[in-house]
Amino acid sequence: MSVLAYLIPLSIVLGIVGLAAFLWCLKNGQYEDLDGAAERVLFDEDGPAGP
Repeated sequence: MSVLAYLIPLSIVLGIVGLAAFLWCLKNGQYEDLDGAAERVLFDEDGPAGP
């Protein structure tokens, strides 16, 4: 039973840390361009491979 005295506050702290990390990502624009990386794969910006 004494283990719960450690696990409950630890889970609350980890939840707050996860929420803070998510809000930090939102503030820094991490989720602004969701389709950009998927579309960039389709375009070839390199030159010819051989000489």
